[in-house]
Amino acid sequence: MLEKLFKLKENHTTVRTELIAGVITFLTMSYILVVNPNILGETGMDKAALFTATAVASVLGTLFMAFIPNLPIAQAPGMGLNSFFAFSVVLGLGYSWQMALTAVFIEGIIFLVLTLFNVRELIVQTIPQTIKEAIPVGIGLFITLIGLKNGGLVVANPNTMVSLGDMADKNVWVALIGLVVTAVLYIRNVYGSFFIGIVVATACAALFGLVHLPEGSIFSLPPDISPIFLQFSFDKIFSLDMLIIVFTFLFVNLFDTIGTLLGVASKAGLIDKNGNFPQIKKALFADALGTTFGAITGTSTVTSYVESASGVAAGGRTGLTAVSTAVMFALALFLAPLFLMVPAAATSPALIIVGLFMISSVVKINFDDMGEALPAFLTITMMPFTFSIAHGIVFGMLSYVIIKTFSGKFKHISVTMWVIFALLLLKLVLEGMHIL
Repeated sequence: MLEKLFKLKENHTTVRTELIAGVITFLTMSYILVVNPNILGETGMDKAALFTATAVASVLGTLFMAFIPNLPIAQAPGMGLNSFFAFSVVLGLGYSWQMALTAVFIEGIIFLVLTLFNVRELIVQTIPQTIKEAIPVGIGLFITLIGLKNGGLVVANPNTMVSLGDMADKNVWVALIGLVVTAVLYIRNVYGSFFIGIVVATACAALFGLVHLPEGSIFSLPPDISPIFLQFSFDKIFSLDMLIIVFTFLFVNLFDTIGTLLGVASKAGLIDKNGNFPQIKKALFADALGTTFGAITGTSTVTSYVESASGVAAGGRTGLTAVSTAVMFALALFLAPLFLMVPAAATSPALIIVGLFMISSVVKINFDDMGEALPAFLTITMMPFTFSIAHGIVFGMLSYVIIKTFSGKFKHISVTMWVIFALLLLKLVLEGMHIL
């Protein structure tokens, strides 16, 4: 049955590989179970209910991705979008969290409509090939930065922006030990090297006193979700404020999702020889469903997770990987104390090595042609330096159109690309005016 559902042989994978890949994906993104309730809880939402909503939304979104496009990509409430939800919409503009949830729900519905009419797919197909090649490279650097930060190897510095972390920090040594173990096992072709590396790093963290085994039972019933379930507020649905909030959610999620899908799919070998992603429409539909149902459960925008690349690097190729990840999120509802003891430093080696794998497509970029090279370079660099996949794509697309136009090659730019250019430029102007 699994072969029929997920086409394992066709994708040159096995049940065991897919299941382990799913566990690794979960471990590298399980932090969202702690971080999302803490961020959204600042709005006054019930944090215990948010834990349940985060897990349930992750399960649903990931299962949508597993069974609709059959992809090894997990979904969960997105980082950045949850901060915009809490600190900009609610705490900044003073709107209720119910109104913010309503905006997320409307965003999901709009995305469903846009996907059904192939608008989102058209945008993906319009992205220039050089930008498509640059996206996984930028995401690789983005993932690496997350891994270095989680392991304490890179820290903020007011004088130099960033600097090397404190080598006396035990988290740094947990990350370094895990990195060496994972790399050596991978070189020796040891099955499940990423998972073993995470386990060894977690054991080291326990020896260093950074984590402790849960006291008492590791089992617990999920917290009640009712305080935030279906809590919508439609009284300001036709206001200008609602329009701006929905537009911002739409914009950021659109390009963040597109970037993640193309980046992860590229490393999974799911992009065809023409640079197209045949499953993109189904993937975008699954993404839209995830956001819609996520809002119903009571959480911010659900999106595809770049950490899915860790599972792909471990061999995940089909939706069975996503099913495995979804099962882990479901178990986390009842085994939260056990799963949440894995420290961020223990997952950082997997992210760093995945970053290494993802930058390989940089060799496909034509650096001899400035019109192709500069947009690709901006796409790559703006992702880690702005800490946003979406911003990388924005600057890459804008620079591509501008350079091609003033170089006399504007005939190569499609009408759709011009429309996207105008919308992206409008967003930057609105941001500059502090309207968005």
